[in-house]
Amino acid sequence: MAKAEADAPRTGKLARSAITGLAAARIGMAELGHRTRKRSAQAQAEHEAALGRILFGALGQLRGSALKVSQLLSMHPGLLPDGVRSELARAHHQAPPLNRALVGRVFRQAFGQEPEALFDQFEPTAFAAASLGQVHRAQLAGHGTVAVKVQYPGIAATIASDMQLMRAALRALAHTDMPLPTDAVLDSVMTEIEATLLREVDYLQEAEQLQWFAQHAAQPGVVMAQPILSHTRAQVLTQQFVPGLPLQAWLATQPPQALRDQAGQHLWDWFMHCIFVLGRVHADPHPGNFLFAPDGTVGVLDFGCTRALPSTFRAQVVQAWSALLRAPTDPTRNAQVLQAYQALGLLHKDLTVQAYTTELAPALAEMQAWQIEPFTQPVFDFGTKTPPPITPSHHQRVLGQHLAQIPGEMPAFERMWMGLMHLLTQLGARVHTRAHKALAVHP
Repeated sequence: MAKAEADAPRTGKLARSAITGLAAARIGMAELGHRTRKRSAQAQAEHEAALGRILFGALGQLRGSALKVSQLLSMHPGLLPDGVRSELARAHHQAPPLNRALVGRVFRQAFGQEPEALFDQFEPTAFAAASLGQVHRAQLAGHGTVAVKVQYPGIAATIASDMQLMRAALRALAHTDMPLPTDAVLDSVMTEIEATLLREVDYLQEAEQLQWFAQHAAQPGVVMAQPILSHTRAQVLTQQFVPGLPLQAWLATQPPQALRDQAGQHLWDWFMHCIFVLGRVHADPHPGNFLFAPDGTVGVLDFGCTRALPSTFRAQVVQAWSALLRAPTDPTRNAQVLQAYQALGLLHKDLTVQAYTTELAPALAEMQAWQIEPFTQPVFDFGTKTPPPITPSHHQRVLGQHLAQIPGEMPAFERMWMGLMHLLTQLGARVHTRAHKALAVHP
């Protein structure tokens, strides 16, 4: 059965405000009901999920950039309670495709003509759709098959108001008993997300990123498309067509373990090179942005969300991870981790090693172990990798008390690392994690 076609997102400020206002009221009612019931870990988890469903329901009605905000928030461990994050993660599922009349409108505004006049052949039905746009196949003389990404009309116009509305919704969560970071920390994350969205809706900026990565980040076994600038505008991006299957479709062909290992190694080496050599990463690595060829070659898509990682940031990450790889009994371990986190601006400067060791280290231990686990073995079997740990509420409260700020690079870095771990786990790949010379985190 074909997917129903969608209209453009609502852009009226009053209509969008009404949606989030209702969500805030429902959050308040849910909190009142929760406080009258018996408290237990299960009840708390159910309450977090219920609040997440309310938030996601509102964002789903807003569509547009609001759904992308939902995706980005869901990939920040420790920022929101896990029950809320798991509901927001539903935004990673495909959105319904845009109707054909609106596709034509985008082209008329961008080029002054219909897509059929620009391409030798243009498929009016999108073959991929997401939160900000959708992708069509086309034929273009001199380039063969191309992929044409078309942005949903009105997306860019809703970003500023959507961020205000999302901040209001998060403030409603702050009036519950949810363990949340301070307003300043949440606001820094939302500011970074807003900047990310503004970059991502500018397809001319994405074309520049495509060119940069294709020129500087070429690695064996990884394919990136080149943009076709003559057919690219701020809301339409035309690029070379990258062959391959989405992850789940490729896995359904039952590739042998050796081929899954090869694809996983390509991904690992490429991301390590981008992080620690180039200092610039693809910061939206969900499975829909990767294609897998029969020979294990990996195609990387969607460079609208990238992030530069300054050398100072990378150095502190290396210091923290190197220290965490030492034995827990090493007397310098916690001091080195704390020093790195304070240099990043994550933790307050007046936090002592003793306070970190007794209060914060136990709250961080499971997530830290999950992050560095691939480096604990020369060849790591991602088929054994567990999902990111669920942080108990009392640990989240401790984190909220000591967290000073979220560095601008950190949200993108965390999204990138969680996305890479998810990809390699889905592949079940066995990867030589210590083979890359660029990363010297090992003691």
